[in-house]
Amino acid sequence: MTGITLTTKKNLLLFAGRAHPELAAEIAGCLGIEPTPTKLSDFANGEIYVRFLESVRGCDAFVLQSHTAPINHWIMEQLIMVDALKRASAKRITVVTPFFGYARQDKKNRGREPISARLMADLFATAGADRLMAVDLHTAQIQGFFDGPVDHLFALPILAGYLETKLNVRNVTVVAPDAGRVRVCERWTDRLGTPLAIIHKRRDPDVANQVKVFEVVGHVKGRTCILVDDMIDTGGTIVKAADALFEQGAERVIAAATHGVLSGSAVDTLKNSRISEVVITDTLPIAQEKRFDKLTVLPIAPLLARAINEVFNDGSVTSLFDGQS
Repeated sequence: MTGITLTTKKNLLLFAGRAHPELAAEIAGCLGIEPTPTKLSDFANGEIYVRFLESVRGCDAFVLQSHTAPINHWIMEQLIMVDALKRASAKRITVVTPFFGYARQDKKNRGREPISARLMADLFATAGADRLMAVDLHTAQIQGFFDGPVDHLFALPILAGYLETKLNVRNVTVVAPDAGRVRVCERWTDRLGTPLAIIHKRRDPDVANQVKVFEVVGHVKGRTCILVDDMIDTGGTIVKAADALFEQGAERVIAAATHGVLSGSAVDTLKNSRISEVVITDTLPIAQEKRFDKLTVLPIAPLLARAINEVFNDGSVTSLFDGQS
C-alpha cells in the first residue's frame, strides 16, 4: 500500500469585490499575486451572484471590498463572497474593508436608534468571517463589536509623512475638529512635535450633517493648521471648521482625512473654500470628476498589502505602527 504524504503549505488568496478594482489590483501587485478569478454579476432584480472560478479549499482568504456608493450593494456583495468561501471550505476568512460602512452609527445618541456598526460586525461574523481588517475606524470601540481578531490600521504615517515633506512643522498646529478626534490628533502631535488645538462643535439634532456652533480652543493665530479627521463626507463641517480657524487668525488651513467619501456637492464646497489643500487616501475610489486642484490622493495599497502579509505569515500587524502609539 502506497503511503500518503501530508502537506500543510499555506495558500494566500485575494478576493476582490467590484467596488474598487484599482485598489485590488494595486494590493495584488504589492503582494506579487493576482486576485482570484471570480464571477460577480447582478440578476435583473438586483440580487447578486458570486462564484469563485478555482478551488479555495484550505486557503487563507482575504476578501477586499471598499464600502463606497451604492454602499449597501457592495456590503451585500462582500457578505455573499464570505458565505461562498465558508461553504467552499476556506480555512480562514479575513474581511478587508478599507472603509468600514456604517461606522458612524457606533452608539445610541437618542432613544430608538440602531447601533448599525455592531450590526455590520454581526453580519460578517454570521456570514463566516474569522477576522476583520479596516483602516481608521470612526471610533476604536468598533473593534469590540466583532468577536474575533480586528486589525485596525492607521493612515497617519502616510498622511503625516506626506505633510512633513511640505511644511515647516515649527509653525504647525494640529487641530481636532471635535472631541472624538482628540486621541487621533494626539498621535499626530507626537509624531510632528506640534501643539494641539480643538474645535468644540454642537450639532443640530434635527438636521443630518449640520453643525450649529464652533469654538476654537488652542493657539492657532498666525499658524498653519492641519485639520485631521477620519473622513470627509459632504465637506460642510470641515469647511466651517476651517472658517472658524481663520476667524481666530490662522494663516493657512490644510485638511487631512483617511477616507474621501465626497458625497453630494462636496467637491464644489471644498474647491470654493479657503482650505489650501485637501489630503486623503484612496481607501475609496475617487472618480475623475471628483478630483480637483486642491486634492491630493495618497495610495493606501502598500499599507494594506503589508498588513495582509503579516496576518498571512502570523506576524505582527502592530509592528507596522511602532512609534505611532
